[in-house]
Amino acid sequence: MKLKVCGMKFTENIQQVAALQPDYLGFIFYEKSKRNFEGIIPEFSNSIKKTGVFVNEYVEIVISLVEEYRLEAIQLHGDESVEYVINLKKQLAENRVLFIEENKTIKKQKNKHYISKNEVEVIKVFGIKDEFNFDVLKPYLEVVDFFLFDTKGKERGGNGTKFDWSVLEKYPFEKPFFLSGGIGLEDVKEVQKILKSNLPIYALDVNSKFESKPGVKKIEELEKFKNKISV
Repeated sequence: MKLKVCGMKFTENIQQVAALQPDYLGFIFYEKSKRNFEGIIPEFSNSIKKTGVFVNEYVEIVISLVEEYRLEAIQLHGDESVEYVINLKKQLAENRVLFIEENKTIKKQKNKHYISKNEVEVIKVFGIKDEFNFDVLKPYLEVVDFFLFDTKGKERGGNGTKFDWSVLEKYPFEKPFFLSGGIGLEDVKEVQKILKSNLPIYALDVNSKFESKPGVKKIEELEKFKNKISV
């Protein structure tokens, strides 16, 4: 089971969390968020995928931040349409081809442009409360890599509350998804139970329940959680 720790903000804390070797680290690029990221991402293991979280952002800005921060995954947490996702992926692919061509003419490694080894993953978020119409996912099946199910609330994520996971029993697709929404150390038994189901849960996404304040993660609790869900 993969683990994504989202809402990273401060350099030292980022390094501490990265030392736990989660599979994804999430950086929120949304000015209205208490965890809005504007700093420098420190170096850490290449096995951890840097994920940019965006809310109804201009495609051009998303792409510029992918290049600036060397993001390997994009999490769309707004009302992005299928057409938006298609356009985003098209421009990312075109830029990738362009970068590869440009790099052929650059001899010095240190001067090379950044090129991700793989295509950038696209994760589309949907909020759930007490019920959900899974038909709305159908148009996205062919254009995103993963869904992420979060709790529908006042904030665009980081609300610290869980939705009714039994709603997911009606999930009709094979497309893998991230499970998010107020998951904390106290939820280990519930997590272990749902992971034993036939649902295609690809990763767990944690954030506010492991914080001492917005953007600062509790390392010991995260380590305990990671160890327990890995058993």
